[in-house]
Amino acid sequence: MLPGCFFFFFLFVALQVPDVSFSSHCTSETVSKTFEKCMTLPTQQASISWTFHPQNATLDLVFFGSFISPSGWVGFGINPISPEMTGTRALIAFPDPNSGQLVLLPYILDPTVKLQRTPLLSRPLDIHLLSSSATLYGGRMATIHDGATIQIYATFKLVPNKTKIHYVWNRGLYVQGYSPTIHQTAINDLSSIATIDVLSATTAKAQNNNIRTLKIIHGIINAISWGMLLPIGAVTARYLRHIQTLGPTWFYAHAGVQLFAVFLGTVGFSIGIRLGELSPGRVYGLHQKLGYATFCLGWLQTLALLFRPKTTNKFRKYWKSYHHFVGYACVVLGVVNCFQGFQVMGESRSYAMLAYCLCLSTLIGICIALEVNSWVIFCRKSKEDKLRREGRIGIGSSEKGSGSGHG
Repeated sequence: MLPGCFFFFFLFVALQVPDVSFSSHCTSETVSKTFEKCMTLPTQQASISWTFHPQNATLDLVFFGSFISPSGWVGFGINPISPEMTGTRALIAFPDPNSGQLVLLPYILDPTVKLQRTPLLSRPLDIHLLSSSATLYGGRMATIHDGATIQIYATFKLVPNKTKIHYVWNRGLYVQGYSPTIHQTAINDLSSIATIDVLSATTAKAQNNNIRTLKIIHGIINAISWGMLLPIGAVTARYLRHIQTLGPTWFYAHAGVQLFAVFLGTVGFSIGIRLGELSPGRVYGLHQKLGYATFCLGWLQTLALLFRPKTTNKFRKYWKSYHHFVGYACVVLGVVNCFQGFQVMGESRSYAMLAYCLCLSTLIGICIALEVNSWVIFCRKSKEDKLRREGRIGIGSSEKGSGSGHG
């Protein structure tokens, strides 16, 4: 049953790989101007249109976005250094807290923005911004509301012979005074970054595809290792070691499954580290912390095999307590972090998530059945031992069917 779950898990995850190429649904015409090129951005139903003048390295562009709150904000920016939020020179539009009219202000997103220790204050940009303006779709009579569409115009003077720009966009729920608050942290909000060549109208699709592929591989490996194999190894030790006919086979099965799970999980963990390096502007705090904790506990559990005392050693009971505590803690953290990983990837309602839940539910069902069976055998054996002590049955009767017991 469980191998079949793994097969369907692979199948469902493979079917969930989305097409990360940019859509062609965009417009190059606005009420006031017509642009040469346009592109639909991959998140938030946003798009961009532009005209690039190579003779003087001037870029005229318009950003199409939408509000998610009547008191929210919408903005875009250019990061002159790298494809991340930190360092972006942004233009952010929002309703004026005094008049309610639409205002457009410049901001520089330094590292303190992510920490939220100080309000984001407007200040002049240190790049060549020649002009900027913003208007709501619908003209002067339009009002800011949830879903209202906005057009932000800007003209930049780019560095000569440098046509690639790191384009960043986002939106938030509300503004405190003239300080936009932090945006939401769903996967789409954290993925609002694209590297665009304004001359050829191409994007860094290859890198985006590579990152997405690594995420899929990272998710599959960790779901199988930390999310399934590690619990299976724990179940093997708990329920098979009492079957006397197996002898030491249960130990080799338990150790083999756990070692394979940890080594496979190490590969998934390493891919996660690499993903963090490729996505410097995105922070997955809880998922990352749980990943580090699970990895450390997994290897502590593995290295404990080197210091496993003999059954006659007086420290054996302390080692067993340590082994059980660390092992079950690693299993719980691994499973919890798998669900956290689905949420981070935006797959919390996907078929891949459903497949994993079915596999985990199957394993839980098997554990419940084995636990009930262990208690039945344990109670039956206790009753027979009591009857034997009272002399009501013979010694041979108490050994029938006692292939396993409760640990």
